[in-house]
Amino acid sequence: MGPRWRGWSVAPATSPTDAAGLGRGRAVAFALPALVLIGVFLVFPAIWTVYLGLTDYRLTGPAAADPRLVGAGNYTTALGDGRFRDSVWLTVQFVLGSAIIGQAGLGFALAWIMRDRRGPVRRLVEALVLLSWILPGSVVAFLWIALLDRDGGTLNALLGTPGAAWLLDHPMPSIIVFNTWRGTAFSMMLYSAALENVPPSHLETARLAGASAFQQLRDVVLPRIKGHVLTNVLLTSLWTFNDFTPFLLTAGGPEGRSEILPVYVYNVALRDGQLGFGAAVSFLILVINLVFALAYLRLLRDRREVPG
Repeated sequence: MGPRWRGWSVAPATSPTDAAGLGRGRAVAFALPALVLIGVFLVFPAIWTVYLGLTDYRLTGPAAADPRLVGAGNYTTALGDGRFRDSVWLTVQFVLGSAIIGQAGLGFALAWIMRDRRGPVRRLVEALVLLSWILPGSVVAFLWIALLDRDGGTLNALLGTPGAAWLLDHPMPSIIVFNTWRGTAFSMMLYSAALENVPPSHLETARLAGASAFQQLRDVVLPRIKGHVLTNVLLTSLWTFNDFTPFLLTAGGPEGRSEILPVYVYNVALRDGQLGFGAAVSFLILVINLVFALAYLRLLRDRREVPG
């Protein structure tokens, strides 16, 4: 028996089986509720989606009561479908225009312009940008429909172009600008925090050496915040790639001209009732997301391996 102190036995010291010192049993019990939730709401739906993608399951009809396994039939049909390929191309445009050029580019521009500013101007800009981010997507969509409406829309009133149907005539630019306005706040805040870590002495040294503002940005700032740039581009690209909110503006129309992949999946799975085919397309979207993530991890690893 170990030594006693004030009537209590003190067990001999043993090395803990984990970093927190809980012991394996208590650590498993502590993490079990979270693991159950992950299994129920993430793992099981993912497995079920993969299974549905191998069947001809539909919302109605004989295939709803007795679905048949079709193997890779849904995947070959999707890859050979012109509507699916058009949707992929529209999604690429949406991600490039909204996430990379729009949110990442505009977010950095705002953070760079506001980096040395203090007072009410900066607070006003930050408040307006944050407001667009914290508003629910349905509310933002309603505001933009009111802005772009052909009959009495605010934009037409400002430009003096009554009857201009922006959502019908220019659906992709409309949802790109809409999503850029919604998501720029995250990029701006991330870049603002990153720019705070750039030592002012480095910029001052470059300025005294004759470097222009562009050269300071290229040679001093961007190498310093490269990791933040990669993280921001990955996150905004993934969020934009999987964003369903543009459906509230255009529903993928007119004639599929703004039918990005999330909207395409909704239309074929729920509107057309082809749940099996929609599940297969959802799995293809998951694969594309994994490619994005792996490319980011590769770039981040290469950056860390660079000496200095």
